[in-house]
Amino acid sequence: MRRAIFPGSFDPITLGHYDIIKRGVKLFDEVIVAIGINAEKKYMFSLEQRKAFIEEAFKNEPKVKVTTYNGLTVDYCKQVDAEFILRGLRNPADFEFEKAIAHTNRKLSKIETVFLLTAANTSYISSSIVRDVIKNNGDYSLLVPNSVKL
Repeated sequence: MRRAIFPGSFDPITLGHYDIIKRGVKLFDEVIVAIGINAEKKYMFSLEQRKAFIEEAFKNEPKVKVTTYNGLTVDYCKQVDAEFILRGLRNPADFEFEKAIAHTNRKLSKIETVFLLTAANTSYISSSIVRDVIKNNGDYSLLVPNSVKL
């Protein structure tokens, strides 16, 4: 079974994340959306809310599972028997950052990282932009799946 982990904080899930997951399902037998837990980070949405947003968005897609994890992503990959890490790239800065992580992960394990370019119509969206729109009472619904409701 080709299983991939799509790790992130998903605070909240965006249409860019949604697109990468939908496309990842075509490449892998299972995509595990793995919400990383970082006790030192301040989140806008609780872990339960973030998980519920993703589960609702993919409730009709049996190849998508949603989990949470602590620690290194490569250790979690080993724990759930995933051979791949799926990542989305929006721009050259993302590539440089993700490349360094992929090289490190490859040094620590035999996990391969697979990069998908974000769709042109979602490449500008980030969770931090969505949070800023929400904080300023903007129309965030254009940037996130319908499952993200306040």
